[in-house]
Amino acid sequence: MTLGLSPDDLLVLLAVGRTGRFNTAADDLGLNHTTISRRISSLEKCLGGRVLVRSSGGWELTDLGRQALSAAERIEAAVNELALDSTGQQQLDGVVRVSATDGFSAYIAAPAGAAVRRRHPRVSVEIVVATRKASQIRSGLDIEVVVGKPQVHRAEAVHLADYALGLYASREYLRQNAVPENAEDLAEHSLVYFIDSMLQVDELDLARKLTVSMREAVTSTNVFVHIEATRAGAGIGLLPCFMAEQHDDLIRVLPAHIEVRLSYWLVARSESLRRPEVAAVVTALRETVDRKRSQLLGSPGTNEALSPESNDAGR
Repeated sequence: MTLGLSPDDLLVLLAVGRTGRFNTAADDLGLNHTTISRRISSLEKCLGGRVLVRSSGGWELTDLGRQALSAAERIEAAVNELALDSTGQQQLDGVVRVSATDGFSAYIAAPAGAAVRRRHPRVSVEIVVATRKASQIRSGLDIEVVVGKPQVHRAEAVHLADYALGLYASREYLRQNAVPENAEDLAEHSLVYFIDSMLQVDELDLARKLTVSMREAVTSTNVFVHIEATRAGAGIGLLPCFMAEQHDDLIRVLPAHIEVRLSYWLVARSESLRRPEVAAVVTALRETVDRKRSQLLGSPGTNEALSPESNDAGR
């Protein structure tokens, strides 16, 4: 080991390298920002170079920093080997922060987090809801789940699952309005979907183009608002099938004409994925996705549309 190099300084670098922020690392380690800064400065003096550089979204590791972080991971692993439970298994501990869309957060990330807690009671899972492109700087996050294949820098992107969007309307709405028989008929209806000017995800924006003839009704940045507005009869919603089909009062409209296939991707720093507690969350996410794969793709026959003869429009 380099003369004067402190293992504690390396573990501080490990915390900063994983979160990209001094404040977050300080909270995780029970230190203050000044101590974190002093430890990093001491480490850089010992190593003779910069281990971190400031970027627009936080702190990034230099090449020297990544070498030092590898050494820090070996120190952490050695310490963790001493923390075994009564069965001789390693006790995982720590906080894992996951960012995902609202639908994925509720139906996939939440049950996955519960599974992690059952297996590893000392691991906390924090779920941050966001519908956006993958961040180039994942400061303060361990895992991101985004829609569409991301272009990322110094991170790994892994395909999790495909899912489907379809058109849905409430039973009452279809009784009061003409049931669409083809895509051209959609021009007579209003759409419940995202706010166009605030949509940051290209794939979700492309999905809107399939319903370009429809005027907007109730729009929101939150897919749960889409669901409830559609159930309330605001219009026809372009909804994730795995969410819409949780509600018996929603009917699939034009399943043979309108369906959008999108994909969920998991993004994380390599150093984050090497953390046992992060790996445990990734495993739980994969297991939950596998268990719900058929729901994600939807079942056109689950909610059968009303026939035109059964609606009350014009009465």
